[in-house]
Amino acid sequence: MNDQIRRAWEAGLGILQPSRRDLEHGLELHRASLVCDAYGFAPRAALDGGALRAAIEAGASDGEVEDLTEEMGMTRCVSDAREREEFVAAWEAAGVDCILQNAGQEGQSPLRLMKRLARFTYVTDLMPEFLRRAARPEDITAARKEGKRCLYLVGNGVPLTQDWVSVEDELRYVRVFFQLGVRMMHLTYNRRNMIGDGCAEPANAGLSDFGRAVVAEMNRVGVLVDVAHSGWQTSLDAAQCSQRPMVASHSACAAVNEHHRCKPDAVVRAIADTGGYVGICCVPAFLGGTGDLRALLDHIGYLVRHFGADHVAIGTDTAYVSSAAEAEQRKVPSRGPSRKRWANFWQPDDALFDPRWHQPEQTLSLAWTNWPLFTVGMVQRGHSDEEIQKVLGGNVLRVARAVFPRALQDRARDGNS
Repeated sequence: MNDQIRRAWEAGLGILQPSRRDLEHGLELHRASLVCDAYGFAPRAALDGGALRAAIEAGASDGEVEDLTEEMGMTRCVSDAREREEFVAAWEAAGVDCILQNAGQEGQSPLRLMKRLARFTYVTDLMPEFLRRAARPEDITAARKEGKRCLYLVGNGVPLTQDWVSVEDELRYVRVFFQLGVRMMHLTYNRRNMIGDGCAEPANAGLSDFGRAVVAEMNRVGVLVDVAHSGWQTSLDAAQCSQRPMVASHSACAAVNEHHRCKPDAVVRAIADTGGYVGICCVPAFLGGTGDLRALLDHIGYLVRHFGADHVAIGTDTAYVSSAAEAEQRKVPSRGPSRKRWANFWQPDDALFDPRWHQPEQTLSLAWTNWPLFTVGMVQRGHSDEEIQKVLGGNVLRVARAVFPRALQDRARDGNS
């Protein structure tokens, strides 16, 4: 452990205060289990502050700076030896086998969505000795057997032509992005689009007729429907019309903490009835309560008690960030005030900025590298080993298999026999 990982570990241990027996059993169970982050981010590298500063001073546009910033954080683990070492160390500390990796910038434009997809394809192509891209559910288990980590790529939007010629024309990129490796897509991202209302829309109007066609096409192609950022009625409508398991990959329980990013019981039940799951995130404001690792366990416990362990996962919605990040960021000149990004155009939400949710111990205890302590905490709460293994990754793998086209799975299996 480096100092950053150690501080987070100590914060988590300080909150849990597990017995020696629970600690040892939890750590051993974590090592023995398939662990899948139901929605998250591979460890982020520090920027090259000098290179970014030079681009800004040369007159780079806001779009160029945004792209360069993202690219550095996502890909410098390939080109920089120090960042590569920390990237590997974070994965190993977390004991995570697979991340359902955010690989599509929020929106519907295919070109916009393609950028992150390209970056993570690049990373997996150039780090094959450690990291692979899982194209099929079976690739997740194969990577674990090989002692490697993997990314199962997901998008933060449904790619649309946005020409509005016909429903069929609008949906033709769903198949293209599946062929490029995207295995899950958000229907909406906070705000309203042509598919339905997002979670931050006060109207809560639900899924549109076009949205129903989108769900049907995703079912047909084999893309997992995700309503993590969708409104409550949109989520409910999608669950009622989906013919495949669907998920809220990184959310929480409104019954435990009422927030528009959480899901009420009726929505959770509808998702569970499809065979899907709700992934509990690591965002203190969404978790409420103590806002720390205990709050995460409260939400997991609530779902297990009321809906069963088959319908629970952990989708952290967070990332480990390089310990060099702050020093490199200080090299970058300030560009002054900027407009609020469309993706962050929320209804008023004081909870996100409430100082209660930004205490160091809270955020450190939920650090991505503390995944083994998530398991220890579930042991403490009395969950059985079988239940814990479903939450850690079993449910993610089961749903991925249920949604991925059967013919492609059979063909792959025949080819390997």
